[in-house]
Order: sequence, then structure tokens, then C-alpha cells
Amino acid sequence: MQPSPIIAPSILAADFARLADAVHDIEGAADWVHVDVMDNHFVPNLTIGLPVVQSLRRATAIPFDVHLMITDPERWAPGYAEAGAHNVTFHAEACEDPVALAKTLRAAGAKAGLAIDRDTPVEPYLELLPYLDTVLIMTIKAGFGGQKFLPEMLDKVRDVRRRIRAKDLQVRLEVDGGVAADTIEQAAEAGADAFVAGTAVYGAENPAEAVRRLKALAESVTVRA
Repeated sequence: MQPSPIIAPSILAADFARLADAVHDIEGAADWVHVDVMDNHFVPNLTIGLPVVQSLRRATAIPFDVHLMITDPERWAPGYAEAGAHNVTFHAEACEDPVALAKTLRAAGAKAGLAIDRDTPVEPYLELLPYLDTVLIMTIKAGFGGQKFLPEMLDKVRDVRRRIRAKDLQVRLEVDGGVAADTIEQAAEAGADAFVAGTAVYGAENPAEAVRRLKALAESVTVRA
């Protein structure tokens, strides 16, 4: 049985001038806050880094789901765990030894996540699942918010879900990119149980209500399953 769904609003879609307020807007509704860290090297975009995460961590009790779209995650990822991130996800394409980094993150007090970008096959990484707490499947090309959901990426979600079930693993299966009211049920039916939503939450008049609606949609699939 899949665990209850998690909604992780992405502050990439929020107003960067009022990030603390944006986080407060979803308190009581969101399960995690998704924090996209981009270095303008691994992806062609530049967002926020460790000092901002450290400051935001003091502003809220919601668990932080940090997504590192950066080169050399072995160097930088442990700092986010030490800053109090609940989950730190790094990209398979940027890491030479994912298992070693996962162990380092767990030792630093965080859950360890592995992200798979749009053009990367998932099969080579299925054997690593016992060493991970989260697998993040990109349902867009990593780097920018507001992109259209790619349903063809759900085959990867199905492959990971099958392996999780076959091995009876406790691994969160997360999707990121274009998740909204009209796509979240597809992702849930494919086996995802954690959902990153940016524009669908922060583009709404009431972000907390948008989170609740997304969660209800995902839960309805879980119930049917």
C-alpha cells in the first residue's frame, strides 16, 4: 500500500521578495516546502542557496524538501542537511557515487533523495533504491518552473513503483514539473506519492486552499487504488 500523499509547494513560483510570507501562506496545508537550488551551471538558471535556506529554516516548522540542481553535490549537499533540511535530493546526472552521498546525507540528519532528469533513463538507478529515501522523477526538463507536464515521464514512475513494491521498500516517489489539478491524478495513478507543485499553488488566489485541493485529488486516487 502506498503511503498517504505529500504535497510540496515549490517556492520557485513564489515572490522571492517575500519568501517567508510565501511559506507562511501554506502552513497548515502543505506537508513539505520544496526548495529549488540552481547554480546556473548544471541547469541554465540561478536561484537561491544555503544562506537563504538557513534563514527560511528559522521562519517555519514545515519540513524542507531541498532539490539540488547543481554540479558537485558531494561538496554542497551536506550543508543543507546540516541546516535542517528534512530531505535533500541531488541529481543522478551530477553525482559519481550516489550511494556514498546518500550515506553522507543520512549521517548529517537528512533523508537522501535521488533526482532523475527528463532525458535520463531510470533503469540504471533501480538497484540503488535500498540506499535512498526519495526518488524524484522530473516530469519536465530541470531548470525552470512553469513548464508543461510530460505524461510520457510517467513510465519511469511506474518502473520505480514496481521496484519499490517488489522489494517492499520505504521510499518516497516524487514527481516535479507541471503538477496541477489536471495532472496530479495521472501521476498518482502511475505510483507517485509526493508531488511538487509551483505555479498551481503560488499562482492561485489562496495557496493553502490550492494545496488542499491537490491533496484531495491525490488521495482520491490512493483510495481507489
